[in-house]
Amino acid sequence: MPSSSFSLKTLTPNLTIPRNDSTTRVSLSSDLTPKNLAKVHPTLPSKPRTTISSKILSSSNPTNPSSSPSKTLISILCAIPDWADRIKERGMRRDRTLYNHEKWVEHRSSLRHVRHLLSSPSSRVILSLIPPVIAFTSVAAVIASYNSVVLMHWLPEFFPVLSTSSLPYQLTAPALALLLVFRTEASYSRFEEGRKAWTKVVAGTNDMARLVITSVKSSSDAPLKKALLQYIIAFPVALKCHVIYGSDAEADLQNLLEGDDLAVVLNSKHRPRSIIQFISQSLQMLKLEEAKRIMLESKISCFHEGIGVCEQLIGTPIPLSYTRLTSRFLVLWHLTLPIILWDDCHWIVVPATFISAASLFCIEEVGVLIEEPFPVLALDDLCNVVRENIQEAIASEKRIRTLLNAKRKIYSEQHSSNGHPNL
Repeated sequence: MPSSSFSLKTLTPNLTIPRNDSTTRVSLSSDLTPKNLAKVHPTLPSKPRTTISSKILSSSNPTNPSSSPSKTLISILCAIPDWADRIKERGMRRDRTLYNHEKWVEHRSSLRHVRHLLSSPSSRVILSLIPPVIAFTSVAAVIASYNSVVLMHWLPEFFPVLSTSSLPYQLTAPALALLLVFRTEASYSRFEEGRKAWTKVVAGTNDMARLVITSVKSSSDAPLKKALLQYIIAFPVALKCHVIYGSDAEADLQNLLEGDDLAVVLNSKHRPRSIIQFISQSLQMLKLEEAKRIMLESKISCFHEGIGVCEQLIGTPIPLSYTRLTSRFLVLWHLTLPIILWDDCHWIVVPATFISAASLFCIEEVGVLIEEPFPVLALDDLCNVVRENIQEAIASEKRIRTLLNAKRKIYSEQHSSNGHPNL
């Protein structure tokens, strides 16, 4: 029937079909997919429709002219937060120094409040709060402007004044205070845990270096002893580079390790553990009594413990649900604060919102910053102190031993072999 079928030549006009006695016809009920048509004639492209449709879509849908202004608007809105983040990250990479007596005197000075106030424009905590504080202060100004316009009857009467009772805020204020206190306390506990871990690493490094200096006496082990002390000095530096983002391990270790050792350490996936391997194999090669070797190897456990604590603090933050809850609570609190304070403050809601956002978000920001303790600790100074202490112990080893031998010689000369003093 001509109404229910059509010629394949009509479907594909460029297709050459050999003439047969009977005309080939395809039913309308057949699956007219490109795959089935390719089976009928192998020279037919497998996906003609996709190519044609893609060309049509590309030609019929030109670039949306509104996309460029929207991207420009987004870039403008993100300019201030990006600037604040750069300030914060640059402050995180700033070198910290250990306190000495002069700094403690300055720290407890009665003029510290004036000094801290004058240094506010350079504070990374305050500068990082500029985006949220500006945003919430702007919302307060918009709400105050809207309410003023409504009260002056410049808008139709069905526009309401945005104000409500302050009772809900009085009930939820203790909850917000508890959230901020617990958040800051949890961050400080992490800071304290990181500080204690590094205290153990520094103490273990000094103790192990002392044992190596006093235990290794053979002259044939002198080169290996020197290399072992270099590995012990390099371990805190490698651990510091491992836990602080953006550290230059090659620059920090190049003056502590020899070239071939440095290449092995830098090519390893875990540099502190690579140095521990150098230390362990050096201990096995030294000519030591078994008891002294076991004692020295037991000191390596504090290195592994320090690595474990540091990696746990880096890889496991405070539960994210708690952090998100605190952030959402603060945002909702300050978005609705101008509405709550309007009846009592009117236009004063703008500076009141500014002060509230600056103070409460500052507390939350401090908790976020000390949650990762290692950029806040003076790790560079700690590593320098370890290196100086070990180098001083190496330099004074012979002099102290000479003095002690002289004392023993004088004591032996003053006393006879039977225990009576020489007259």
